[in-house]
Amino acid sequence: MSVFEDGAFRHHESVHFFSDEPTGMQAIIAIHSTDLGPALGGCRMVNYANSAEALTDVLRLSRGMSLKNSLAGLELGGGKSVLMVPAAWGNDPKYAGPERASLFQAFGHAVDSLGGRYIAAEDMNISVEDAANMGKSTRHVVGLETGMGDPSPLTADGVFFGMRACIARAFGTTDFTGLTIAVQGLGKVGWRLCEQLHKAGAKLIVADIVDETLQRAKQQFGAVIADKDGIVTTKCDVFAPCARGGVINAQTLGHLQTKVIAGSANNQLSKDELGAELQAKGILYAPDFVINAGGVINIAPEVNGVTDHKWVAGKVAALEQTVGEIIDRSIAENRSTNQVADEIASARILNARHQAAQAA
Repeated sequence: MSVFEDGAFRHHESVHFFSDEPTGMQAIIAIHSTDLGPALGGCRMVNYANSAEALTDVLRLSRGMSLKNSLAGLELGGGKSVLMVPAAWGNDPKYAGPERASLFQAFGHAVDSLGGRYIAAEDMNISVEDAANMGKSTRHVVGLETGMGDPSPLTADGVFFGMRACIARAFGTTDFTGLTIAVQGLGKVGWRLCEQLHKAGAKLIVADIVDETLQRAKQQFGAVIADKDGIVTTKCDVFAPCARGGVINAQTLGHLQTKVIAGSANNQLSKDELGAELQAKGILYAPDFVINAGGVINIAPEVNGVTDHKWVAGKVAALEQTVGEIIDRSIAENRSTNQVADEIASARILNARHQAAQAA
């Protein structure tokens, strides 16, 4: 199967493959759109089954970044990058040996070769230190300690605000007290979200692959521990996917026992058409590329070499209104929330493309 035949290709501007034999670095960078500006999107390292799986993931993620950046009102296009885990690392994406720094410096050279069309940042299994090592080989990387820092806390903040817009419409209240929230994935984003929800009075059900983290959540939040896969269909008021994508699929759809789906994971729906099926089932879905935009909002000022935490805080808080408006329009037009959000984001991108063509 070629890149063009992959169902996730969907009019990408370009897709780039890189390898570096000395470090074992194998990476794919996908640039979906630069109509609104340079393509900004995180880099993730995952133990993919094969390169075809990695390609499909990066293509879906890249287009999602175009939509996310557009809806957030940023002057940025969408792109994404993925790294295969070297076999020499024991297939461990969190491998901490000295070779890790060299690999990310090599990846920085790959990013730099694109001349600023793509700007990298942290995503799954990528640390601020990894980004700093990329920065030794390119200036086209953000989320640095010397800039706006780790974007994950702001991602969690945006999810919390967006979730509040959801419960206002699903339950007629913005008070989390007594609501049961099931959080899948207790990484940086999922953990901070749990902290906020616990403080707000919610009852938590949690799942993660690290037992130590689960025990800590049980102790600190009084959380109930669930199976990492079974949590998708557990009975709750709100389900928050904060790990890998595709958890809403043909196998899980008919077994969902929630009124709201609102989490930080990218590509929560295995296919876009499931948004309409969720709507038909009476489940309110907050499109992931809307509600999880806090992280990219946080690092956006860094693209222009500035830090502006006040601007970021205001933008992230505004996600509550944005999510609410999309839900309201979805209800009024009897269309799925992800279809409405996709249409709004795509219209802004197409308008920028037409204006550029007229100016040329």
